[in-house]
Amino acid sequence: MSRGASLTRVGLAYAVAFGLASAWLAWGPDTRWLWLDGLLADVLATLVVFVAGRIHHNSSFYDAYWSVLPPYLALYWLLAAEVALDDARAWLVLGVIVLWAVRLTANWVRTFPGLHHEDWRYPLVRERAGRLELLADLVGIHLVPTCQVFLGMVPVYVVLTRDGPGLRWLDAVALVVGIGAVLLELAADAQMHRFVRERAPGQVMDRGLWAWSRHPNYFGEICFWWSLALFGIAASPADWWWLPVGGVAMVAMFLGASIPMMERRSLERRPSYQQVVDSVPVLVPRPPSWARKPA
Repeated sequence: MSRGASLTRVGLAYAVAFGLASAWLAWGPDTRWLWLDGLLADVLATLVVFVAGRIHHNSSFYDAYWSVLPPYLALYWLLAAEVALDDARAWLVLGVIVLWAVRLTANWVRTFPGLHHEDWRYPLVRERAGRLELLADLVGIHLVPTCQVFLGMVPVYVVLTRDGPGLRWLDAVALVVGIGAVLLELAADAQMHRFVRERAPGQVMDRGLWAWSRHPNYFGEICFWWSLALFGIAASPADWWWLPVGGVAMVAMFLGASIPMMERRSLERRPSYQQVVDSVPVLVPRPPSWARKPA
């Protein structure tokens, strides 16, 4: 199947998914909580994407769902609550989300080779599950990430559905962190794309931002979700103790699953990557070890 046909099929699956979610929100039974209505619609859309992936034997149908869901949820909460339509904080957080979503989705479109390719992690998850591979696909590859993204969006729900105080200094911090995170991811991905085009066999990436962090793109992603948490705390300071739950979940996912899987694969395919592991911090950027040595 060609790349264009593959993109069309993924796009149609998403159109059906969000069409079903929208129909549920418009005509389905209401709960008393907008957050729960959003979660139920989110799960329904995820199930459609899951079915499309099973039909095509490719769980990478889900990949772009990560980046297109947050703007959808945010817009629903904004319009349904009608509380924050004139709130500057609401439009700032929406702007950060849209900027992040456009960049991440565009990067996916740019690098998507077609449905003949599947993210290498998904077959591993299914193979390890054995006879429970269907459940592993549904829960591990689809529903767990959906719930993580939803947790990351909880501070946005607070911003968009509650009357909060006016703009505060914390909003400025959240805005800088959010935009900075998007720019960091943009630069890191551009450097990696260039490296992949030019690398020699067995060569490892240790240039630019990747000389400061082994995973600068993941660090940027974590910073984005923490920027949303900061917006939520600015809107509801009394809830500071639980609003970062999504940000904490993202850190746990990257440190506990995504990064270890990537590191093991890199070491298996390129043993020289061990030199990068020994000299470059895993996540939080800092100057390369060679730059810290005295002359």
